Amino acid sequence: MSEVLWGISVLLVLAGIVGVVLPLLPGALLVFGGLLLAASIDGFDRVGWVTIALLALCVLLSYATDFLAAALGAKRTRASTTALVGAIAGTIVGFFFGLAGVVLGPFVGAVAGEFFVGRDIGRAGKVGLGTWIGMVLGVAARLALAFVMIGIFVLAYLL
Repeated sequence: MSEVLWGISVLLVLAGIVGVVLPLLPGALLVFGGLLLAASIDGFDRVGWVTIALLALCVLLSYATDFLAAALGAKRTRASTTALVGAIAGTIVGFFFGLAGVVLGPFVGAVAGEFFVGRDIGRAGKVGLGTWIGMVLGVAARLALAFVMIGIFVLAYLL
């Protein structure tokens, strides 16, 4: 039975890593869930509650980092709220167009949102680029935190 639980754990962690990059999947939560399940297999003997609390803190930090990176990218270019909403919508719509959609969706959405509020196309492009860079940096930070979570778990499990 423990092999099945380990398999489910690994699948949850892998789905979480995918979810960190792609929208619509709660990446950090899936990684946490997989690691929590793995820790519970032996009754939390190898990975205790202090480690679990540290992993939960990483999840919270992941979501805060995501919000902060997008906000800072938008703030540096003085993006409108409509541009931010456009970037989020572009990310979600882009998901249905594969990798290119995920990469270009936030940019296109931010440009469309900024253009919609009456900015010229040059200004809208600058806002789109700034917002997109912020979102990409947010994804990179979330991905790094997911691997930090895995590293913390592996260290606690082996030590």
